[in-house]
Amino acid sequence: MTGIKTTGEKKMMFFSGRAHPELAEEVAQQLGVGVVPTKAFDFANGEIYVRYQESARGADCFLIQSHTAPINKWIMEQLIMIDALKRASARSITVIVPFYGYARQDKKHRGREPISARLIADLMKTAGADRILTVDLHTDQIQGFFDGPVDHLFALPLLADYVGEQVDRNKLTVVSPDAGRVRVADRWCDRLGAPLAIVHKRRDKDVANQVTVHEVVGEVEGRVCVLVDDMIDTGGTICAAADALFAHGAEDVIVTATHGVLSGPAADRLKNSRVSEFVFTNTLPTPAELGREQDKITVLSIAPTIARAVREVFEDGSVTSLFDEQ
Repeated sequence: MTGIKTTGEKKMMFFSGRAHPELAEEVAQQLGVGVVPTKAFDFANGEIYVRYQESARGADCFLIQSHTAPINKWIMEQLIMIDALKRASARSITVIVPFYGYARQDKKHRGREPISARLIADLMKTAGADRILTVDLHTDQIQGFFDGPVDHLFALPLLADYVGEQVDRNKLTVVSPDAGRVRVADRWCDRLGAPLAIVHKRRDKDVANQVTVHEVVGEVEGRVCVLVDDMIDTGGTICAAADALFAHGAEDVIVTATHGVLSGPAADRLKNSRVSEFVFTNTLPTPAELGREQDKITVLSIAPTIARAVREVFEDGSVTSLFDEQ
């Protein structure tokens, strides 16, 4: 005999950063495991310290961290946690990123600009990540930025089924807030059996978050319109799109988005908007300043979807099979 044989079984361990512990606890509960105790704190100068309280040697490790505000801090913490797992001799490291930071910077619009989405992928790979599991990337091409498997999950079934239960489908029109979301809106139409409309918009390339809506393509008069997007940041784009729909005779507007970033003036825009309901998933925590507007906001849990995908990865199953109906 020239070697040693082992009969040990695979071991899963679930880790979480400090950005969104509520989601981590939900996912862990769905998986029937506990979150590994972790000592993490900031030094006086802002540097981050991390140490796991249990051995990760030989384990298949799943590390969840959503890139919420302050986004740069939580990305750095995730990189440090990946490095700690690599140096702790983890068998594999799967990074779960419910909201992938810098995803909007996925290509160069003009010279001398960065492609920051690629940089984030490179940093994770260099830190030691073997696999990325994420939800509704801003563009599908980001999957190719990471040199390894990327499991791209979708919130569409969760969001669409909720809307379908709340609204008379005979009066429903699915609306894409811009040309880039048409493909996603098409999937909504297929799932809900509803017609499609598009809001044509133009951005000021020199002013961030500045949008001018030009026209609505499609029949929206007297209809309940559901605007579908991947994220809402300051709310300028989506509120302008909603105003355009009302101007064209829409009876009501519902807004859905996977990621409720909701920064800056978003709270006031949501408050003053004629939109009846904003529907998000909990890939990001809802900002505290939006607490007074909770009656207008519905948050659906993405935890069961993430947990099912984690189990498929751990058991060498098929993540794609979770969304075959699309």
